[in-house]
Amino acid sequence: MFFHIVLERNMQLHPRHFGRDLREKLVSKLMKDVEGTCSGRHGFIVAITGIESVGKGLIREGTGFVTFPVKYQCVVFRPFKGEILEAVVTMVNKMGFFAEAGPVQIFVSNHLIPDDMEFQSGDIPNYTTSDGSVKIQKDNEVRLKIIGTRVDATEIFCIGTIKDDFLGVISDPSATT
Repeated sequence: MFFHIVLERNMQLHPRHFGRDLREKLVSKLMKDVEGTCSGRHGFIVAITGIESVGKGLIREGTGFVTFPVKYQCVVFRPFKGEILEAVVTMVNKMGFFAEAGPVQIFVSNHLIPDDMEFQSGDIPNYTTSDGSVKIQKDNEVRLKIIGTRVDATEIFCIGTIKDDFLGVISDPSATT
């Protein structure tokens, strides 16, 4: 799920950046340092949408660097248990498959795949229904439900299932029409 929240960060700036465009340098450094990172508490920071305030700088003794407290608005992505996501399958093996929904990697165990699907090894490993009508393989899009999350300081891991109504393959790029 996506959220629009306000966060705060202390930014250090080298004295060579002091001048008329100090604020622009501070904002570009903030974007470079923060966008695309993951905070276990808030989730993945997708984009900075605005700067609320830049506080007064504090000079660091001996270095000349200045630390500015910056309050900024950003869009974050954090998956929750029970959430339905659309993801792209990245790897299939006999234990299950891995899929990615944006920056989040989701593992779907073979126990959480419908019973009528069996693992087929070969050139392109996949899970196929007994009648061969549905295949889960690399680059397929699947709709899945998150049944568990584990949050570390810099990463979020998810476990998903497709063993429910309206879940499973939604797009197969290898299928010809």
